[in-house]
Amino acid sequence: MSNILVTVVMGVYNQHNREELEEAVRSILAQTLQSWELIICDDGSDGEAARNLKNYENRDKRIRVIRHSENRGLAATLNTCIAQAKGKYIARMDADDISRPQRLEKQVRFLEKHIQYAFVGTNADLIDRNGVWGVRVMPERPSRRDFLPFSPFIHPSVMVRREVYLMSGGYYVSRETWRCEDYELFMRLYAQGYQGYNMQERLFCYREGKASYERRKFRYRLDESRIRRRNFKNLGLTGPAVWLYIARPVAAGLLPLPLLMYIKRKQVEKEAASIEHFEPAEGAQTESIPEAAEADARAAGSI
Repeated sequence: MSNILVTVVMGVYNQHNREELEEAVRSILAQTLQSWELIICDDGSDGEAARNLKNYENRDKRIRVIRHSENRGLAATLNTCIAQAKGKYIARMDADDISRPQRLEKQVRFLEKHIQYAFVGTNADLIDRNGVWGVRVMPERPSRRDFLPFSPFIHPSVMVRREVYLMSGGYYVSRETWRCEDYELFMRLYAQGYQGYNMQERLFCYREGKASYERRKFRYRLDESRIRRRNFKNLGLTGPAVWLYIARPVAAGLLPLPLLMYIKRKQVEKEAASIEHFEPAEGAQTESIPEAAEADARAAGSI
């Protein structure tokens, strides 16, 4: 029987920013919970990016790197990781984000105590190359209607019971779900009767800058509208107002990028204002962590 409690899954494609990748991996090495494995799936990266990933197997025996011979997309990549996972729980992680040292420990403790929830996410600090610039606060107990504006879960912050992934069929692999694999999965899980929860702690640092919006090509927005239409129906969400939410990704894609970023920043500022004593930089560093993890946490970016 495996003694691995958590499998952290990370799909990577052509991550050429070695500093961001290093911060992401070291934030897992710095976890206060030690019974984990990290499975990194290289989704057909080129040259140096592929070699950088392979080197991580020599860093820690708990890290495994597997590879797709061609780029198959994030959904297929995560399914490959989950198929090889040994942990009781599956934690998502991206190659440019940072998990705070107590993330895994607190999420495991929550799922062990609250068996009614299939998965759990967290709130997050928003980061870019200049550091922490805002916060993202998610609904604590998302309902079906919380899926209307956008996904009520930060995908790379989520930990899921392994059997839930397996029983639900995992991520839906299709060109239609590129850039919204998580949104489709979470709506499908809710339609199947599962429930998720968001811990009201910022246990994650989510990288979001201009490039986050530039990646959303218009065809991806059309695909998201199709996914919304189908899954809203499965969730029992109907009525004229629902059609406005179905069209929302397409409408947002018609806005100039600077205007879209301005709107998003204003939303983030509103969320930050709702949190008492929020400090964008030093305030994010004050969480107490055990001495055993403190050195690694500093190496992971002084978070």
